[in-house]
Amino acid sequence: MPRYDFRCRSCGATFELSRPMARANDPAVCPEGHPDTVKLLSTVAVTGASGAAAPAPSGGGGGCCGGGCCG
Repeated sequence: MPRYDFRCRSCGATFELSRPMARANDPAVCPEGHPDTVKLLSTVAVTGASGAAAPAPSGGGGGCCGGGCCG
């Protein structure tokens, strides 16, 4: 189940909730009970099974078509 980060506008607390994607935009109440919260954007890093980033593609060449025909 995905986790979503929220911040309370009243007290400034940051917290996360696990909920189904269908409920991603539902309102959330902060742990202190304040209802005025906002969902934060988060970044996701996708890596291979070894944890290393995928290698950049090789081959091709410069120019607009990659074939070196453009001078």
